[in-house]
Amino acid sequence: MKIGVMADSHENMPMIARAVEIFNSEGVGLVLHAGDIISPITAKELGKLDAKMIAVFGNNDGEKLFLREKFKNIGELYERAWEGEVDGKRILLMHSPETLHALERSGNYDIIVYGHTHEVDVRKGRTLVVNPGECGGWLTGKCTVAIIDTRDMSVEIRELVLNRSSGIEHSRTP
Repeated sequence: MKIGVMADSHENMPMIARAVEIFNSEGVGLVLHAGDIISPITAKELGKLDAKMIAVFGNNDGEKLFLREKFKNIGELYERAWEGEVDGKRILLMHSPETLHALERSGNYDIIVYGHTHEVDVRKGRTLVVNPGECGGWLTGKCTVAIIDTRDMSVEIRELVLNRSSGIEHSRTP
């Protein structure tokens, strides 16, 4: 199964729309959002996903009650973390990497997805660790998402690119 992964979208609507287009065109079966969605208005674009979404709140998600309301038909929103099994893989989704190293060493998970740092991080070991970078692009200037394939545990980072004159242009693998 392909899993779309995004984090730190920070209400960047054109980039969220582009991420949704990519996930839909790639046929992902699930989308994981590692927090900092920010605003309930993002449900307008995320609601176009062909797959269910599971998300966790980030440190900048303030309007949690309204976010939950807007996302009830899109997917599930969790306070700090989500643990589950997808395609036979044990997955942990969280925002902040405070306990990442201990969780990675625990061997309890096949995949750990996190956000918060706005930096791409892909590490393959006993546990696959993925931070897709920032979908919003506000801090690094790069808008990125990831696609995990659970069959071979591969990860593809996709950079979202805007054409300044006409809006969304394409995506590319950096």
